[in-house]
Amino acid sequence: MQDVTRLTAAELSRSIHARSISCVAVMEAYLDRIDRLNPTLNAIISLRERADILDDARICDRALTDGHSHGWMHGFPIAIKDLSEAKGLPCTWGSKLFENFIGQTDDIHVERIRAAGAIIIGKTNTPEMGLGSHTANSVFGATRNPFDNGRSAGGSSGGAAVAVAARLLPVADGSDMMGSLRNPAAFNNVVGFRPSFGRVPSGKGNEIFMRQLGTAGPMARTVQDAALLLATQAGYDMRDPQSLADEALGLAPKADHAGTKIAWLGDFGGYLPFEDGVLNLDRKALDVFSAIGCEIDEIVVAFDMDALWTSWVTLRTFNVANGLLPLYHDTEKRKLMNVQAIWEIERGLQQTTAEIFDASVVRSDWYKFVCTLFERYDYLVMPSAQVFPFDVNRTWPDEIAGRRMDTYHRWMEVVIGPSMAGLPVAAMPAGFGANGLPSGIQIIGKPRGDRQLLQFALAYEQAAGIDTTPLA
Repeated sequence: MQDVTRLTAAELSRSIHARSISCVAVMEAYLDRIDRLNPTLNAIISLRERADILDDARICDRALTDGHSHGWMHGFPIAIKDLSEAKGLPCTWGSKLFENFIGQTDDIHVERIRAAGAIIIGKTNTPEMGLGSHTANSVFGATRNPFDNGRSAGGSSGGAAVAVAARLLPVADGSDMMGSLRNPAAFNNVVGFRPSFGRVPSGKGNEIFMRQLGTAGPMARTVQDAALLLATQAGYDMRDPQSLADEALGLAPKADHAGTKIAWLGDFGGYLPFEDGVLNLDRKALDVFSAIGCEIDEIVVAFDMDALWTSWVTLRTFNVANGLLPLYHDTEKRKLMNVQAIWEIERGLQQTTAEIFDASVVRSDWYKFVCTLFERYDYLVMPSAQVFPFDVNRTWPDEIAGRRMDTYHRWMEVVIGPSMAGLPVAAMPAGFGANGLPSGIQIIGKPRGDRQLLQFALAYEQAAGIDTTPLA
């Protein structure tokens, strides 16, 4: 008997619409798997009642009988990252402050997923306020890595990544400021895609002009599935003044990448420390690129990377701290905030406008510098994480290769460059280390070159022969 959870999302959609499998049967298969694996993994939270979910699946089946499909995700189970609101479902942001909050509306990308026919069955776990690349919080606890339950799932889209890797969901939404789609993709052997800034509209919060570091995006087991979900999430929306115009994101069956020029950034000339084994594993991806005809240069970035880090921390704090400040000023609520949030807020209280402006100037210089790289290269490639999945009981890695990490997020410094430039990034599996743990690479495309990047990531996926269904 066919295990429908092994189908790609594209295959699942075709099977549902061909009526070769019912929406009820699909939902039962996924719910059975959730019942079996999720108690250990803790990827999906706030799961709705099974009977209610199956009622929704029956409605989807009746619609198909009547000749009507809501979209390519018709009858799909989906769980929304717990940093986004889905109307009628809890949205805790991983915080005790909001553990009883029920979403009043759908966020824009959630609204689009629902309109494409998906059945929202619950939420996926995330760190408190999405801070830190380790999915653990005081409301639901830690999400565990499916390849080693004693290890971290990464974050902040850790619940989403595990749900996809363990085949609890066909695809999942995530979001990414500091690698939150990329780090968990690396930790869980799946595909994460951080789109160009503005590709997926937000319009969320009371300030919609100055939050230019984070974006929603897709997670999937294949590039094709990621592209399909991105096409659903993406497109102009008047509620987001910085959203990009609609653009075709469909992939061609095959493309020729002979002569494509790649710059491998590696450890940035020794600037970044890596856990033993990570960098060598990720470098093997270069052999895959060579096999499809790419020309590769290993370069040392001629930019002050420490200045970029200072700029990043300043701008991130500006965005995070001021959004959380009202909670901090309430002393009782402050007691329920984690150390990461307190660190950001108290640092933000000391910031000056001159520091913020100077940080933006450095960011601008970085963007200009990256554009000069793209005059010579089609894609930039680097690791997605500096460590393998770490002990799930650690708060964060405070040391890498003997080098102390001076903040709670310094261990993920490798991801900040694309975020600062607003570039599209495909986070792709690179394989497994001798320890049996996965790692991954970032393939970075030119500004707003999302479709071209997806096409190139597809070529890498096909040439590498990536298997994202190794789990029983």
